[in-house]
Amino acid sequence: LGVCYHPLHISIKVVNARIMNLFQSVTSALDNTLASDPTAVIFGEDVAFGGVFRCTVGLRDKYGKDRVFNTPLCEQGIVGFGIGAAVAGATAIAEIQFADYIYPAFDQIVNEAAKYRYRSGNLFDCGNLTIRAPWGCVGHGSLYHSQSPEAFFAHCPGIKVVIPRGPVQCKGLLLSCIADQNPCIFFEPKILYRAAVEQVPTEAYTIPLSQAEVIQEGSDVTLVAWGTQIHVLTEVANMAQEKLGVSCELIDLQTILPWDTETVCKSVAKTGRLLISHEAPITGGFAAEISSTVQEECFLNLEAPIARVCGYDTPFPHIFEPFYIPDKWKCFDAIKKLIIY
Repeated sequence: LGVCYHPLHISIKVVNARIMNLFQSVTSALDNTLASDPTAVIFGEDVAFGGVFRCTVGLRDKYGKDRVFNTPLCEQGIVGFGIGAAVAGATAIAEIQFADYIYPAFDQIVNEAAKYRYRSGNLFDCGNLTIRAPWGCVGHGSLYHSQSPEAFFAHCPGIKVVIPRGPVQCKGLLLSCIADQNPCIFFEPKILYRAAVEQVPTEAYTIPLSQAEVIQEGSDVTLVAWGTQIHVLTEVANMAQEKLGVSCELIDLQTILPWDTETVCKSVAKTGRLLISHEAPITGGFAAEISSTVQEECFLNLEAPIARVCGYDTPFPHIFEPFYIPDKWKCFDAIKKLIIY
């Protein structure tokens, strides 16, 4: 297996691959890790049984109950245990059953894990900790199973936050998080667990963190997103080309913190227009950070105000989810406004 990287594209030379959906690519990455690293342990609520989304199916039977095991229903305890295990030298992979329930562990993540190395002057750290969590809307999740909390953690130096868009990226980025010497939060778009299917290498490979990927090159508008929203903007870019003759450059940010400012700013300097879209509420969402940075770096290149198409500043609704999410029609309308400004 060899992995080749290019500033505008990531390609994987495959020796052995098979069709996997996104949750199977997670399982494959965890399987590779457990097989190659005898210190690796996986723990969380129900992971020994395969997990709610089946991401750890078969791993306890293959590697034993001492390496893949259930925890009490206590997110603060899960992350606290993970910090201790990582400090002791283990490769700790913690699962929070839903990203919505990561908040009880917030103190352990931002006050302990993120600051562990800094407060000791690099004498000790918990960099071998990776926290996985299903993330984003799913069509029927309502208030407590639909949230996208990446912006909360993007405010905290000392951790990395990563969100993949599909099975190939999911496995490569997850293995990069596990190998990275900093605590990482890996959010998995739950609606894509079974919807996204690709040829994925069975062997281990990595995709570099903090490197955005230009999925489609264009000349008129830059579109930036991550996770599920990449698939929405892919359709929007095709609509813009067919209906408006507008050429869109689509960028998958992939890593939220630290994010790839160079790739985004280079694109905006070329197109002069930027649309950022995410499911999380618009106020304080990570789109605001991207918008501010691009405005500072590319002010003289901008042909129109930066557009943000995001969730509303309300709790995530149930029956009104179709009206809440930033769908293709909202994004397409934003592109029309950018072009005629």
